[in-house]
Amino acid sequence: MVLGLVKFTGLSTRLLNICVDSLCKFRKIDKAETLITDGIRLGVSPDVVTYNTLITGYCRFVGIEEAYAVTRRMRDAGIRPDVVTYNSLIAGAAKQLMLDRVLHLFDEMLEWGLYPDLLSYNTLMCCYFKMGRQEEAFRVLHKDLRLAGLSPGPDTYNVVLDALCKCGCVDDALEMFREMQSRFKPGLMTYNILINGLCRARRVGTAKWMLTELKRSGYTPNAVTYTTILKLYFKTRRIRRGLQLFLEMKREGYTYDGYAYFAVVSALVKTGRTREAFEYMQELVRNGRRHDIVSYNTLLNLYFREGDLDAVDELLGEIERKGMKADEYTHTIIVNGLLRTGQTRRAEKHFVSMGEMGIGLNLVTCNCLVDGLCKAGHVDRALRLFESMEVKDEYTYNCVVHNLCKETRFVCASKLLLSCYSKGIKIPSSARRAVLSGLRMSGCYGEARMAKAKMKLTQAGNS
Repeated sequence: MVLGLVKFTGLSTRLLNICVDSLCKFRKIDKAETLITDGIRLGVSPDVVTYNTLITGYCRFVGIEEAYAVTRRMRDAGIRPDVVTYNSLIAGAAKQLMLDRVLHLFDEMLEWGLYPDLLSYNTLMCCYFKMGRQEEAFRVLHKDLRLAGLSPGPDTYNVVLDALCKCGCVDDALEMFREMQSRFKPGLMTYNILINGLCRARRVGTAKWMLTELKRSGYTPNAVTYTTILKLYFKTRRIRRGLQLFLEMKREGYTYDGYAYFAVVSALVKTGRTREAFEYMQELVRNGRRHDIVSYNTLLNLYFREGDLDAVDELLGEIERKGMKADEYTHTIIVNGLLRTGQTRRAEKHFVSMGEMGIGLNLVTCNCLVDGLCKAGHVDRALRLFESMEVKDEYTYNCVVHNLCKETRFVCASKLLLSCYSKGIKIPSSARRAVLSGLRMSGCYGEARMAKAKMKLTQAGNS
């Protein structure tokens, strides 16, 4: 295909750039390089746009070092990198949180007589926020931009608003939004950022007010807007209100994407309304949505809830036949579903096969298996898995401690509880009470007093 393009007699730099851009977007960087080389042989010289496109491709899909190497080739070819070149490199370095590299690229720009633009500073600010360095980020906003003779634009405010919402400073974000309104009209993306932040903070009333403001500004809510609000309703157990909103928007002719359907289906599954969930999944297929791994995960969850293991096996076979790659969530659903349906041995075998296939054993899956084994009465097998886990959280420890107490193994539970205190892991007071009362009930008064004293001593040391 590439050679055919090169042989085309009308090949120009503009056409070369279009082809390079298409190849880079499809991650075919090697073919883009070949096309540029063949173009040079035919007398078609690449320009700054060609190299900038290539640099963007390397930054997105390969690495910053390979992207930076292209700038040396540009200079060797007599083409001077411009602000767009450096913005691509800065974005690539910022994505990897390589702050020192970002700052070095700023210095290098100035050395070559180039001045960072608003996009450069927006990216720097975003990097600071992601690294938790808010003070430096606000210094860029309030000082560096002014010194550079630049004024914050809508994208600048979006960066700041997104960061404030993600760190839970929703009131500060709303205050900045009002400041933004006094300068220019916020865009749909701005409203979506704030609605998402308010939904995360579970501020239902303010999120609805922001939706009203969005409509009043002349915008039409998109899939992102409504899916965000739907998820909030379902997270706060307002299932009926969420379904009302979903049906209301359908009546108004609004077309939902797959993610909105999955939000509805997941909420129905969690509340035990599996029949309705199936109906929505069928409706999604009727509307022309092809199954991807997300929809297959939703169906797997549904079949496990129904206890239909034949349908589960059939669905897993379909995923394999279509050449789809199961993600971590798929395997977590399988392990958890098998445990819920009493297939403990099969769940363990699947867990082992995950390691053999080189699939990362995430904490959620490990916790599911530990909990499932304990509930099935296989506490010793759960303990062996517990000991082999490299990462454990509060849930892991709490699960094992409670189940050891159920098995009246209070001394073992006491030792584990004390190790939690020494590691600074927070365990619910219910676990502490269960262990101490269990020790006393089994006649281990000395162990109970010693455990209580050690817990108090460790707590005092950690405070």
